[in-house]
Amino acid sequence: MTDSRYLKRTILKEQIESSHLGESRTLRIYLPPGYNEVLSYPVVYCQDGEEFFNFGRIATYANQLILDENIEPFIIVGVEVNTKIRTQEYAPFGDRFEKYTACFAEEIIPYIEQKYPVRRTPDQRILAGDSLGGSVSIHLSLLYPELFQQVISLSGAYYQQSQDIIAQAQNLTDLNVYMIVGLQETDFESDTGIYDFVQLNRDTRDLLQARGATVQYSEKDGKHLWGFWQKELPAALKYFLPEI
Repeated sequence: MTDSRYLKRTILKEQIESSHLGESRTLRIYLPPGYNEVLSYPVVYCQDGEEFFNFGRIATYANQLILDENIEPFIIVGVEVNTKIRTQEYAPFGDRFEKYTACFAEEIIPYIEQKYPVRRTPDQRILAGDSLGGSVSIHLSLLYPELFQQVISLSGAYYQQSQDIIAQAQNLTDLNVYMIVGLQETDFESDTGIYDFVQLNRDTRDLLQARGATVQYSEKDGKHLWGFWQKELPAALKYFLPEI
């Protein structure tokens, strides 16, 4: 993707002060080609925002989809995270999980919706995340179903605590999840142990479907790395974003 049309991107940086977290949080905002404040746009919210832009090349792919494949223009919001405390914020057993999810839904979403012309219905908000970012996106949709119904999960880290929470859900018929996992992720070593991510994702798919969720699920050759996820991003985005 060396075409200059793809590489010419508008990416802004914002700082939001969070009372829930007691600190500021950096947001990266991608504005699509032809951005016009009079219009309204679907919006993709990414966990691990810096990595989605730097390693996932999501802004470059967005330009390609919009310019060449007639995908409706959309805005991307990347929420950055301190990797040293990432597990504490993204995992349901983390001591910052409740504060982070409250910050996301109650502070970041209103901030973006006040400042940018994004659509404000759950079918026009897409959550995206890799590993624990995928699982926290599911948790956000369970905690705030009135806000979030669309989730891109790249090799989601669905540890037992997450599966237990999903199992307690009564009705997930409004939830639509795009899940992908790499077949070489059967013994991935994380900061909390060694896990078979393929089995974790299969089990979570089954839990979600049993509760009525729509799940687009696939397994492909790949490791627990951005080299795998990056290639899968365009298809994931196209799953939720319509052609015009």
